[in-house]
Amino acid sequence: MALPKEPRQKMINIMYLVLTALLALNVSAEILNAFKTVDRSLMTANEIIEKKNEDIFKSFKQKLEKPETREKAQIWLPKAEQAKKLADDMYTYLDGLKKELKQESGVHMVDGVEVYKEDDLESSTRMFVEDAPGGKGRGKELFQRLTEFKKKLMEIDPEIKKDLEATLPLDLSIPKTNNAAGKDNWAYNYFHMTPSVASITILSKFQNDIKNSESQVVEYCHKEIGEVELIYDEFQAFAGTNSQYLMPGEQLVITAGVGAFSKAAKPTVTVDGATVPLKPDGTAEYTATVGNSGAASKKVVITFKKPDGTISKVEKEVKYTVGVPSGLVVSTDKTRVFYQDLENPLNVTGGGGDEKVNLTVDGPGITSRKVGAGQYMVVPKQLGSATVVATDGKTTQRITIPIKRVPDPIATVGGKAGGPIAANVFRVQRGVAAELRDFVFEGVKYDVVSFTFVCTGKGFEESGMQYAEVSGAYFSGEAQNFMKRLQAGSTVVIDEIKVRGPGGTRTLDQNISFTLQ
Repeated sequence: MALPKEPRQKMINIMYLVLTALLALNVSAEILNAFKTVDRSLMTANEIIEKKNEDIFKSFKQKLEKPETREKAQIWLPKAEQAKKLADDMYTYLDGLKKELKQESGVHMVDGVEVYKEDDLESSTRMFVEDAPGGKGRGKELFQRLTEFKKKLMEIDPEIKKDLEATLPLDLSIPKTNNAAGKDNWAYNYFHMTPSVASITILSKFQNDIKNSESQVVEYCHKEIGEVELIYDEFQAFAGTNSQYLMPGEQLVITAGVGAFSKAAKPTVTVDGATVPLKPDGTAEYTATVGNSGAASKKVVITFKKPDGTISKVEKEVKYTVGVPSGLVVSTDKTRVFYQDLENPLNVTGGGGDEKVNLTVDGPGITSRKVGAGQYMVVPKQLGSATVVATDGKTTQRITIPIKRVPDPIATVGGKAGGPIAANVFRVQRGVAAELRDFVFEGVKYDVVSFTFVCTGKGFEESGMQYAEVSGAYFSGEAQNFMKRLQAGSTVVIDEIKVRGPGGTRTLDQNISFTLQ
């Protein structure tokens, strides 16, 4: 469902819907939640932009140390720092306005959580629109501060003004309106009779414009010298196991990492599809208890950023051998866990032969079947644990195997999980995909069920931020119309991504933010 179009609500476009939906001056919880969703997405996008700017400033410092780039870096770094200072001051000012508005709306703490009257229609009007003594007139002050920020940003360098002024994300024009009271009143169109949570989101939108404007100027300054360079400041040996010959029940330890890496671009390490956390020195240490006897191996995948900024992936097969003990042995064939809704192989060997082995697998919602000599398939439907009991007439072995959820897939558009992208490339994308990467089981698929689609920035100056709820994986309905308006300077955030796969439907703990160039 697309949010309604009302000019005075330049950022979030919900105000007219809110006003027409009021019965007893009560704002629906659905609308309030929509505002909060957009606000979270904006703050996430701000964090991504800030991280990008930090990497560029690291490259600036590196170029200052190189004789061949020092002269230009000494010219353009101060200009970039000036843009950052202007943006930081403006961002902090907007944070202060958010805090003041929450105080106007009765903010207080409940169980350690900040709570305020989100549907208050008077606080925003009193704080931003009305002048003293009845109000505070912050709207005029905000407009002046934003105007001054934009002016000073463009005055940093004539070439910056010439190349960036037309595409700068910060648009301060007064939205068109049929309301005579708001015809020439910037603050009125944004904040008059606007719920507090919507005004908070509007301020977040301006913070996003500030960060995007800073990013454009900083990138421009850096490109006058050269591209971003990663500074490799850590070195560590790469991979290996604690032993290549083990007995059942012993620990297998795999240590893996990148030989040289940047603290700003640490590697991602997976072993048989499971992500392994990094230690402070940048290496990943994987520990598992080995099971079935014979030769075995683990698939190790290391993904890292190279000095030129491209992503590289290295795959390693770590081989080891598990000794053969006497008596009965029960082991999983792929991993030490069972995965929900998947066929998990189980291997059982006994000294007296397969015909004498009896096996049971107990647990809620678990089914198992024999598929060959000493080979079984176990399908658990619920999370928890399974108890495997095997006997060969002489020996009984009982083991408990945890049942885990299949890892979340990674949501992508055009193979990318966010970041800068050419506008013409993004516009031809058909929808959102969900891919399970580097998982020990092959062929496990997820289908995208729904997602939210948020557009702001260039191309949306008149109508403000656009918000749509999309069913399925494809950019359909209102989202398809928004795609046609995207251009360089637009920002797209895809959030609340729901997928269907093993274990049912789940909402991914991931959003995707794209800055179109």
